[in-house]
Amino acid sequence: MSFARPLRWLAGLLGLLTACVLAGIALTTLWPAAAETRHFEADLRLSPNPASASTVHVPTLFGDVDVHFSGLAPGIVALPQVKASITDVLARPGITVSSVAPGPLELEAAVREAALSLGLRYAAGAAIMALLALGLVALGRRRRPSRGAVGVCVSAWVLSLAATGLGVWQTYQPSHTTAYAATGVLGTVQQNAGLLREAQARADQSAPYLMNVLALSQALRQRYQPAEAGEPVVRLLVVSDVHGGNQYGLMRRIVQEEDIDAVLDLGDLVSFGRVEELEAAGIPGGIASLEVPYLFVSGNHDTTSADDNAVRQRLARIGNVVVLQPDSQNYREVEMGGLRLAGFNDPRWFGDDGKRSAAKQQPAIERFNATFDGRELDVVLAHEPAAAQGTDLGRVSLNGHIHTPGLAGNRVQAGTFTGGGPSSHYVTSEDGAELTGQPSSFDVLSFAADCSLTTLERYTWRGLLEGRPAFDDVSVINGARVATPLADDAERTCATPTSEPVVTDVAAATP
Repeated sequence: MSFARPLRWLAGLLGLLTACVLAGIALTTLWPAAAETRHFEADLRLSPNPASASTVHVPTLFGDVDVHFSGLAPGIVALPQVKASITDVLARPGITVSSVAPGPLELEAAVREAALSLGLRYAAGAAIMALLALGLVALGRRRRPSRGAVGVCVSAWVLSLAATGLGVWQTYQPSHTTAYAATGVLGTVQQNAGLLREAQARADQSAPYLMNVLALSQALRQRYQPAEAGEPVVRLLVVSDVHGGNQYGLMRRIVQEEDIDAVLDLGDLVSFGRVEELEAAGIPGGIASLEVPYLFVSGNHDTTSADDNAVRQRLARIGNVVVLQPDSQNYREVEMGGLRLAGFNDPRWFGDDGKRSAAKQQPAIERFNATFDGRELDVVLAHEPAAAQGTDLGRVSLNGHIHTPGLAGNRVQAGTFTGGGPSSHYVTSEDGAELTGQPSSFDVLSFAADCSLTTLERYTWRGLLEGRPAFDDVSVINGARVATPLADDAERTCATPTSEPVVTDVAAATP
């Protein structure tokens, strides 16, 4: 019986502590905090839903944005609004992403303002619950509360502030970000049902839609990337399966707005393996207009036979193109900003029997592995998944071919940049509808000054060729979850490239 009183005291403390936490959260829901930047403002509240713990959730008319953190803290819900002042900015000529995106200092100030406002509201809600409990005790006993009751209420209030405050402070740190994702972002539909006239024109028309989603991703990436990584010094745009679609106007806009240092093309640039298709689409001029290095490995649609090099030879005449495997006897290793990249072609071709695809990759895999054995590679480019799976020489392996984004360990599967190309959009379905291509997609890899991968950013959208662009998904994945880590004793230094990449010819070895 000697333990009865302490147990009752402890039970009362825990019960009141829980009530104080819920009351604090409830008051932030009834009385949201406000934070603002130049062009945006938001109402913020804590979420009582356990499923949303350690997550910043941003519901919008165009979809939901979630930033996930490791740790244990109440979720945060932010309801954003655009200020009227943004219309003046958007009306200016030459508007860029940086004109509307909140800068790092703005975001820091907004976060501090939001944290203080939420903290005060939470403290007030918890205090109201503690005082209410104290009043009920007094009412029940019809006399002043005992010192013990006062101690329980004060302790519950203080513990609720300490526990929640510590959880929030430890969880919502940039270094604890695990992933950022958005669905349905910018699903605004352009009211234009006209058929495709020119893929490049559609790409140029749709660039403003892409600018909006890049602004959102850029601001959140700057805020939530690990602090110790610093700003990315090398940024690589990963594309695949263009299939004859000249959307290089859109790609050029991405390169410019996202400070891309090089484009990595994983093959299937054309659909039928012929140079005439390349020229008819105006792709050589589109690639040259990017004005950054363009690294290329060919896919099964880029040749017409096992010894056909015509498309690769035409690409090699474009000043910014590096064909990583010009023929079966030679490779090229590229050093750029301190990063080392290499890759190999798909041995298949357009018109082969289409059988035993994975087995057909083995000779190419074995030759590449034998050639680059002992070399330290940061990124390996291939076309088919089996090819990327067959080599472990790169800290990150890339493949395309499947037309849908994927991620398996350190293997990044890029989707199709053009939704499978113009020809795939003119396929009549059973109900007679046209323009049924796949979603379009691209990835961005960012590397820090120590050559570590900081983020993998993924973008997916639909409807560009139809004139009705709608973004399906945006995600920013912590690079530590993707790339094989650097060796503990590795002393690597990477920097933003200031000159042409260093290209080294490597003779193919015998497996």
